[in-house]
Amino acid sequence: MQRATENKIILVIRHTRLNKLMARFTSLAQSQFYVEHQGADFSEYLDEDKSYQSAITKAMTVLSALGRVQRVDKSYLPNFVFAEQDTVVVLGQDGLVANTVKYLAGQPVIGVNPDPQRWEGVLLPFQVNDLTKIVPEVFAQRRPLREVTMAKVVLNNGQYLYGVNDLFIGTQSHTSALYQIKLGRQIEHHSSSGVIVSTGLGSTGWFKSLLTGALGITQALLDKRLGPVSTHWNLDLNGLNHEYQSGMAWDADFLHFIVREPFSSMTSSANLVFGQITAQQPLQLISQMSENGVIFSDGIESDF
Repeated sequence: MQRATENKIILVIRHTRLNKLMARFTSLAQSQFYVEHQGADFSEYLDEDKSYQSAITKAMTVLSALGRVQRVDKSYLPNFVFAEQDTVVVLGQDGLVANTVKYLAGQPVIGVNPDPQRWEGVLLPFQVNDLTKIVPEVFAQRRPLREVTMAKVVLNNGQYLYGVNDLFIGTQSHTSALYQIKLGRQIEHHSSSGVIVSTGLGSTGWFKSLLTGALGITQALLDKRLGPVSTHWNLDLNGLNHEYQSGMAWDADFLHFIVREPFSSMTSSANLVFGQITAQQPLQLISQMSENGVIFSDGIESDF
């Protein structure tokens, strides 16, 4: 086959729900029995897998005509070495794009939606058929790129972790996380369900859902549907809701944090629960827990 170029293309894929069931139960029949025993429709698993496998086959065919292709499963990303000149094609969902970006160092990423009827794909603007046009434009550096800002957390022992969407800082269980939190001159002792730190890219995900819930509760209180409200509250709920409806800019040079379910008591406060993090004003947390503390990024609890 005469390729258009010898540039290397990395196609990142993931396991479907059916793949995971097969790995667990060995056979298709046992997987079907398990799903249907739970009252679910097994045909949905089959349809999703068929659609995704078809997208992989088609993407491999298209990309093989454009360059050297290496297919990499999501599970190998932490140990995979990307070359500087690689072009990365991610066959979504959104989370796969975020989990791929954190292991890159400036390589261009093309997010492809394998099943637009099933997945919304905020980070998946392209479909498989678009690759014929998009990839050569990326090779020729004629394609406009959008940069993203990542979050970085560093422990006092030197370990660090990046987050493309967000970072979770808390406990491995449903017990309260105990810590001291510091932002600028503000210092408090907290007991909460943990802290979410969001990038601009992740501001329409977990962070937005937390903010939506908090705004909904606050609005209910202000409407006096749940009881009396303190008179010193002065919130522009409509403004906040509009600001985060579409999220922050992907390359914003700041992060936002939100504390989940802060508990106010004799030993813990609940005032420093939301704010902006910058390079000049980092967020600092000191754990006050003897065990089970955990930090993970982009929803991957096993990679902590």
